[in-house]
Amino acid sequence: MDSLLSNLFSEEFLSPIILSLKVAAVSGILVIFWGTVLGRYLARRLFRGKAILETIIMLPMVLPPTVIGFFLIVIFGRNSFAGKAIEWLFHQPIMFTWWAAVIAAAVVAFPLMYQSAKSAFQGVDIAIENAARLDGASESKVFFFVSIPLASRVLISGCILSLARALGEFGATLMFAGNIPGVTQTVPTAIYIAIDSGNMTLAWLWVISIVLISFLMLLAIRKKEV
Repeated sequence: MDSLLSNLFSEEFLSPIILSLKVAAVSGILVIFWGTVLGRYLARRLFRGKAILETIIMLPMVLPPTVIGFFLIVIFGRNSFAGKAIEWLFHQPIMFTWWAAVIAAAVVAFPLMYQSAKSAFQGVDIAIENAARLDGASESKVFFFVSIPLASRVLISGCILSLARALGEFGATLMFAGNIPGVTQTVPTAIYIAIDSGNMTLAWLWVISIVLISFLMLLAIRKKEV
């Protein structure tokens, strides 16, 4: 019992959980903002190439995490244009930093938020939006005070799902951000290393923690639907 309690309050146990929540929160803000904006923009627009664009947006949902990690390394690696620009601006590469974990989590979570936002705004009665415009409301006011409130139920579900997906990201994070304790080691990568090293006590504690957090997130969605 004393050993269990010491593990629960140890920095080794808490550090990946805190980092995972931090990564999920920051990537979630990015995903929720851009997913909502892009979902609203594409909800009712038809143009040549839209199917291809949306297919690219949704690809991270079906691609193996290692493939996503590979593309992130190609795009943001030290030999790429973006990688060199980031290293010039911040005097360090982005790979193997916690920002790399944020990017990896955001990429895999974005399709969930985009699809939820698009479906939410497609479900909004356009007649209500047009009525607000006729009353003199600007497009920004229609968006914030009409469209978002009417779509809020589905948007909130999308937010929670994308946060849960960001929290559980493993493969792309391991490839792009690595597994540096206290820097890039999130709960999924910590579980992998704990099992590999035979530390089943810590592995179980992390598994229970992330299952509990994910359960509460999904429960919040179910309660919202009732």
